[in-house]
Amino acid sequence: MDLPGKKALLRALHEKHPDDRGLPLILPNAWDAVSARVLVDAGFAAIATASAAVSASLGYGDGEAAPYAEMFAAAGRVTRAVDVPVSVDAEAGYGLPPAELADRLREAGAAGCNLEDTAHGAPGAGRVLADVAAQAERIAALRDADGELFINARVDVYATAALPDASDAERLEEAAGRARAYVDAGADGVFVIAVSDEKAIAELADRIPAPLNVLYRPGMPSLARLGELGVRRVTFGPGLQRATLTLLAGLAGRLHAGETPDL
Repeated sequence: MDLPGKKALLRALHEKHPDDRGLPLILPNAWDAVSARVLVDAGFAAIATASAAVSASLGYGDGEAAPYAEMFAAAGRVTRAVDVPVSVDAEAGYGLPPAELADRLREAGAAGCNLEDTAHGAPGAGRVLADVAAQAERIAALRDADGELFINARVDVYATAALPDASDAERLEEAAGRARAYVDAGADGVFVIAVSDEKAIAELADRIPAPLNVLYRPGMPSLARLGELGVRRVTFGPGLQRATLTLLAGLAGRLHAGETPDL
């Protein structure tokens, strides 16, 4: 499948909601070529990458700590390993001009991308939300640079310490307002990361005029329930990688203890 076909398929998958099992679109997150193949072999019609997982696999921390050239090279290895659409986590865009970001995503074989509204500063400085108008301009410019790329605008209002003094109502209003601004600028979907309350999820799904993506974490409503609440897409961030590494750590401990491995 060529890249235009992958972009068209990714867009079509977001329009089919829920599926015949009553589930939203499930996009599991890969971090390298072999994990991508495992996910596609399981039957997924599209997958995503997770920046935290990819950067960890490269030996860096999250939050644009890895050089962007390495991140795009890793994304390219994922897209070349599988013949399905891949949505690439582009973090906050690495400070690249939108046209260059579009070119690098195209070169990496990305059918879609996440673009977050966190402004990354010095390591350890915490999350700072980007200016809404400036972020909308970036999304509009990225849209102009690639009319077919599925742009999934990430809203970080619910991320840890993003708005430390906001009430639940204020946080929801801020998230919905940012989402609308990004959709008006040309975003195809909205990823409200770290929201977990059923009432908030349902209201966001109702108020955002685009497919809503949420991050699944332990304690969240079931995948079926998320579909009932109006969620169109579910991703997992670095969760699959961390679960895999937990299994590896257990095996490593048994090997170190001198146990015969059950491989």
